[in-house]
Amino acid sequence: MLHTEPDPVLLEVYRHRFAGVAEEMGVTLQRTGYSPNIKERLDYSCAVFDAGGAMVAQAAHIPVHLGAMTASCQAVLRATDTWQPGDITILNDPYQGGNHLPDITTVSPVFAGDTLTFFAVTRAHHADVGGMSPGSLPLSTTLYQEGIIIPPVKLYRAGALNKDLLSLVLRNVRTPAERRGDLDAQRAAHAVGERRLVALSQRFGLPEILRYASHLQAYSERMTRAAIATWPTGTYSFEDCLELPSGDAPVIRVKATIANGSVTFDFTGTDPIIRAPLNTVLPVTQSACYYVVRCLMEGDIPMNAGCLAPVTVKAPPGCLVHATPPAAVAGGNVETSQRITDAAFGALAQALPDQVAAAGQGTMNNVTIGGLDKAGQPYAYYETLGGGMGASSLAGGLSGVHVHMSNTLNTPVEALEMQFPMRIREYSLRSSSGGEGVHQGGDGIVREYELLRPATVTMLSERRRYAPWGLQGGKPGKRGRNTLTCAGASEALPLDGKFTKSLEAGDRLRIETPGGGGWGLRP
Repeated sequence: MLHTEPDPVLLEVYRHRFAGVAEEMGVTLQRTGYSPNIKERLDYSCAVFDAGGAMVAQAAHIPVHLGAMTASCQAVLRATDTWQPGDITILNDPYQGGNHLPDITTVSPVFAGDTLTFFAVTRAHHADVGGMSPGSLPLSTTLYQEGIIIPPVKLYRAGALNKDLLSLVLRNVRTPAERRGDLDAQRAAHAVGERRLVALSQRFGLPEILRYASHLQAYSERMTRAAIATWPTGTYSFEDCLELPSGDAPVIRVKATIANGSVTFDFTGTDPIIRAPLNTVLPVTQSACYYVVRCLMEGDIPMNAGCLAPVTVKAPPGCLVHATPPAAVAGGNVETSQRITDAAFGALAQALPDQVAAAGQGTMNNVTIGGLDKAGQPYAYYETLGGGMGASSLAGGLSGVHVHMSNTLNTPVEALEMQFPMRIREYSLRSSSGGEGVHQGGDGIVREYELLRPATVTMLSERRRYAPWGLQGGKPGKRGRNTLTCAGASEALPLDGKFTKSLEAGDRLRIETPGGGGWGLRP
């Protein structure tokens, strides 16, 4: 006799079985990755989806990737009529389920016999996908300046490589060997995920594993709705802004409405699309809101499609957080997502003052450096830099960490200097940069690069004019600062938060990242 209710022990076991598949995919991607961005910084994400394109489990990877991967999977399903074992579909189009162009997503089917059961999905940030500046995070005004745009297309069909497609992709990037290596690493991760899911179905039977995939999604939705039902009902508003080199400050406005075990984030009133790379596609905005709610959940709720169901995100098409083609979006994924997170937390802080932390550094401090190495070969370096975490009612903020929508590591100095023509002159905590309060905000970091060869440097960073805010009387964290000391000079020149510059050997770029806001009014 079949039971309609899941066995609670088996439910927990299957939760870890599915999550373990995604985690092992991630380990494989790291160990086989070719670029420092994959193997050192771990700038990738892996997940398992059901045959309908709903998330079953994810690994604990990048928040901004994982919340938006559902849109990628759905875009692939819409574009694909038939699946065969060995198929792998590739895409990076922000307007067809992507984040921004450097994030290349791959999707492959998993079969049990002739039955399509699951999809294995990976998303990896490739350090260069072409475009107008090395590293593919340019100061763009349209999507076409940001790199090669890949709609959902099959890179492998029944296990056979589409060589023409791969040649087209590699011809449009500065570092084709590195891109080929990282794409091969993504394929290796898929092979592991498929093997593990097939082994589960063979050992425990396909009906059971499909049933418990559905049970897990239903359980997560029930638990998430029950948690939200304990929050004070009402509508809470907040706004925050971005920073443009022109001095303009586009505003993000949000109203968070809590009612009946659900949360609705309404971004009506947010400023329209801008001619800058800070526009954000809707899946990224949704991802930020999912993350905020997830952070405020008490208890250990499995992460899957059920967690997302109680969260609704509304944003008018054509606004900054719901961009429409061909708006530039390279920085929306990395910078605007952080500000959306800040705004959503700011709104919910009014309902949950003791649960929401002050603002963290509010930026990923994106650095891209590219040129020719000593052998005359092109290289592209990309990194995001940590900073201060906001303090909370329970404790001070952590120092020198990636905050909110970024969850990567740093590039170790040894790995960076071994692979790229540059030297790290300083890497330290930025003392006393966290905001004061009953609990102190975390400190930012200092990272100073010395170029050993001429290169083009692009920086996308925020919180250089508007400091990360404190809560409940806590002081704001220190603003970030970017400076350049030219070779042979003693005086450092201030730089904007966003710039592209051609630098010479011996030039030193110094980045001081923001501190987190403080919490509570110190007596």
